[in-house]
Amino acid sequence: MATVRAIPESMDAATVAAIDRRLDGIEASEGVTILWGIESGSRAWGFPSPDSDYDCRFLYMRGLGDYLSPWPPRDVIETPLDKVFDVNGWDLAKALRLLVKGNGTLTEWLRSPIVYRGDPVFRDQFLSLAEQVTDRALLGRHYRHVGLHQLTGERPSLKRFLYALRPAAVLHWLDAHPDRAVPPMELMTALEDGDAPTEVRIAAADLIALKAATHEFGHGEVPDVLARFVDTELTRAERFESAVRPDPAEAQKLCEAFFERVVAR
Repeated sequence: MATVRAIPESMDAATVAAIDRRLDGIEASEGVTILWGIESGSRAWGFPSPDSDYDCRFLYMRGLGDYLSPWPPRDVIETPLDKVFDVNGWDLAKALRLLVKGNGTLTEWLRSPIVYRGDPVFRDQFLSLAEQVTDRALLGRHYRHVGLHQLTGERPSLKRFLYALRPAAVLHWLDAHPDRAVPPMELMTALEDGDAPTEVRIAAADLIALKAATHEFGHGEVPDVLARFVDTELTRAERFESAVRPDPAEAQKLCEAFFERVVAR
């Protein structure tokens, strides 16, 4: 199996090595094959802080016997959480079920720019499947809810505002690409590829630069241009709430065929 790895020099080498050991340990102790292991969270979204933790996520596959058992194992593997490490993953079957439901998290993992290990053929085929089966209305609803959740409360922090800005950027990207269903993961890439207004991109880049240099990235004034952009995109995305979902049967059939091919090999 071919492998791909993409680790920025800015990431702490000792921490990356510790994550590699965790992934090796998971394969050995759980009897699984990790098909795709990446970094999620702020590092992969393109706006880490100096003290950001490491959010490793992975997709794994069990042996055929586990999928035939009347008592299948859990479809999630979690490792101990601490101030530095957050490492957990999903079974391939769970990932496919969530894909059909319009969960954008999976496609983000497939497009992460930070890869610990993985099969590029598996990734490319999965991305192709996602373009075929992802329901854009469900995806838009997913990102709208993510954005709204970050803005709850009287005065969200600048960090939480960035977590709302990224879903808004994805929603803008979906409008700019009506024939696509797998948006970029990185915030600035989504803004640029979605042809967001120049002033929005400049203000977003400035806010990211501030977060990158600040340990205590807390409360502050949100730039008006970004506040208006987020409000506009989340409001426009209300249309996804009433969209009629197509019959998922065809999407499920395609996912089943993909699952069978991956497990068989």
